[in-house]
Parts: sequence; C-alpha cells; structure tokens
Amino acid sequence: MSPSAIEVDEVIARRRLRRKLAFWRVFAFLVLLVGGFGAFLWWDDGNFPPRSSPHVARVTIGGIIRNERERLELLEAIGRSGARAVILSIDSPGGTVVGSAALYDGLRRLAEKKPIVAVVDGIAASGAYIAALGADHIIAPRNALVGSIGVIFQFPNFAELMKTVGISYEEIKSSPLKAAPNMFDPPTEDARNAVRALVADSYDWFKGLVAERRLLDADKLAQASDGRVFTGHQALPLRLVDELGDERTARDWLARERGVSKDLPVRDWHTRRAGDEFGWLHATGVKLMSLIGLGELANAVIGGASDAVATARLDGLLALWHPRGG
Repeated sequence: MSPSAIEVDEVIARRRLRRKLAFWRVFAFLVLLVGGFGAFLWWDDGNFPPRSSPHVARVTIGGIIRNERERLELLEAIGRSGARAVILSIDSPGGTVVGSAALYDGLRRLAEKKPIVAVVDGIAASGAYIAALGADHIIAPRNALVGSIGVIFQFPNFAELMKTVGISYEEIKSSPLKAAPNMFDPPTEDARNAVRALVADSYDWFKGLVAERRLLDADKLAQASDGRVFTGHQALPLRLVDELGDERTARDWLARERGVSKDLPVRDWHTRRAGDEFGWLHATGVKLMSLIGLGELANAVIGGASDAVATARLDGLLALWHPRGG
C-alpha cells in the first residue's frame, strides 16, 4: 500500500473515531440531562409547572406557629401567582398569639384575591384554629382535633427551690410590676392580676374573632370557647367546622362553590423554614432517608427536634394546646 493510501486510511479512521466520540458525548449529555430533570421533578415533589400557570396552591401550617415574615411573604406571592385557589393544610397545636394573629391577617388579605379552604390534617388547636378562621371554609376529618379556644400565660417559679439550696435573689426596679412575675420570687397578687388582665384581653379578642367568623350566638360561643378541644364530629354542630372530610372534600367545595376546576394540579408552596428554622433540614433529611426506606423515621426524629426547639423559644401570651397544660 502506498504512503498516500495509508494516510487516507488514517484520516478516515480518525474521522470515524471523532464521530464515535461525538456520539457518546452527546449520549452522555442527554443521559445526564434526563437524569437531572428526573431528579429535579422528584426533589420538587412534582411541582414543576411554573407558578404563573393555573393551579391550586397548597400551604401547610405545621408545628409551632410564631411570627414569621417568610410565611407572610409567601402568602403575598401566592396572591400574585396563577393560583386559582388555596388549600390551607393544618396540623398544629398553635403558638404565640401575635404570630397566629399575623397569620390570620395575611390569610384574610389573600382571601380577597383567592378562595381559601382550610383542611385539618390532624389538629387545629388554639393559634392554629385562629389560622383556620382566615379561610372561607373549614373542613376536618371526623376524628381530627379542633378548638382549644383560649389563651395561656405560663412562667416557672423557683422560689422554693432557691430557699432549699440556700440561694437568694436581689433586684432593684422602678416599680413593683416591672418584670413581674419572674421565676425567682413568688408572684404577688398585683402581678397575678396584671397577667390575668393580659390573658383576658387576648381571650376576649379570640372569642370575638370566633363569633364574627363563625357567626356564633352567645350560647354557642360559650360552649365552644371553654378551652377544650373537640373532634371534628363534635365541632360540626358547634359550627367550628363547615364539613367533615379531607382534601378531596375541599376540591369538591372549590368546584361547587367557587368554580375551581378539579382538573387543576395542586402545587405545594413553602418557605425555606417551612414553619421553623429546621424546615430545610427537615425536608432534605426526609427525602434522602426515604431513598433507603427510612423516610418516616427521619420525619419523626427531625420534626420532633425542630418542634422542641421552637417550643423552647416561645414566650409571652400563647394560644397553644397540649394534653398536659393547654
């Protein structure tokens, strides 16, 4: 074979090799692209359609409610989006009065633009029920817990313990009710009365809100607002909820009363905090652990830890229910 023929064969071989390399590079790129897109859809829980497209927004209220700017900004963003309606999914024992009231106000502003239906997933007590009052319609399963209409102010007192261990506490203050009550002195009757006045004032506001939003007369309000929780079945005749059911019931109501098509997809909206400063860690941990079948365990452990931290940070007037004290 002549040298020129050898050179031609080498050129042809090199071209074939380049074509093969180009093919495999394109193939690898497409595999990575498809795989990345699939991972994105999994991570985004199927919420790929842009927020400007028609959909039903789902907002979850879980854990301890505090005054959170991020959640209020989220509600404002939903108001500007293509959402045709909002499902408020609630599973919370409540939180601070200030945070719950701010959430209620944000929901009422959103309700001027989009219909809102609240669905109690497990419990909507105290401050969480205040949030539910921000919706146009409240739905709860038969055995969900609803209510606990009341306000509580809690403070520890270590005066007797300090006497036992021989520790004294001294303070100089401008007036007797400054920083009263505190954990180091037995509360005076004036201090107790001052706190009672705070609790009574917020309690009157809470009851007034319930009466206004649920259209309750004095007798019904007295029955509903004695601090206890009710099952969904008990809450229905008290008019604390409108229907027994779940999210499917909510979609039926939206279609029937507000003309929102059942064919619209549901999109989850959430902040990075998702109700507490561990929200992103919670979501990430659960997703990763779910890959090896431990998603429920991760949800219990991480969610429990974040709620414990949130509870420890609460102070002031609380609209909060728990079996031991609420």
